Amino acid sequence: MSTDQKLARWFGVLFLITFATSIPALALYQPVLDDPVAYITGGGHDNQIYLAALLEFFLIVSGIGTAVVLYPIAKRQNEVLALGYVASRIIESVFIAMGIIFMLGVVSLRHDLSSAHDAAFTLAALKDWTFLLGPGFFPLGNGLLLGYLMYRSGLVPRRMTWLGMIGAPLLFLANVGALFDWWDGGSTVPALAVIPEFIWELFLGVYCTIWGFRKDAPILAEGSEVTSRPAAAVSPA
Repeated sequence: MSTDQKLARWFGVLFLITFATSIPALALYQPVLDDPVAYITGGGHDNQIYLAALLEFFLIVSGIGTAVVLYPIAKRQNEVLALGYVASRIIESVFIAMGIIFMLGVVSLRHDLSSAHDAAFTLAALKDWTFLLGPGFFPLGNGLLLGYLMYRSGLVPRRMTWLGMIGAPLLFLANVGALFDWWDGGSTVPALAVIPEFIWELFLGVYCTIWGFRKDAPILAEGSEVTSRPAAAVSPA
């Protein structure tokens, strides 16, 4: 197996890890997000929050990892976009890390200042904001930017890349609507808008883990140094 295909498998596995960490973490945080006052004044489930924080730590590592392992290959197509994807993942991860700190802050309040109801509400609200501005806005990197890179390079079937290129702007607009209170963040509009992006990222994880990158992708050729290749040069899957 070539180095490029080994990186492709790592790329897929890391994408699957982002699913395996982000979804359970959100579920584990839910008692705090739903009622932070009840959490700090009640018995609490600190280990549940600690586990969620640990999962999000691995989410950060795997998320940045998807960009790092792809970079040596994607830069042959377009180095600026490849670096942009790395930057997008890093910035998204900064918001996730901030959310971890806010959730651990609620746990600290429960131990040290259980009467600080306003502070608990504030920390939970800040966690919601980090989710909106991080994972909510930065699918523009994971979907639009990465989808375009994959479309131009032909590393995965081109027809699937449209899920990212169309889904990411839809999800971004849905979250902009939540930002301006046009609808609730947990309402039907954002729930529907996330579906194309969800399928796109899941497809990347499964496809690349099992099959790697398409063997006929031009930028996988030995010694290839393509910086800008027209879409017509990439044959459809």
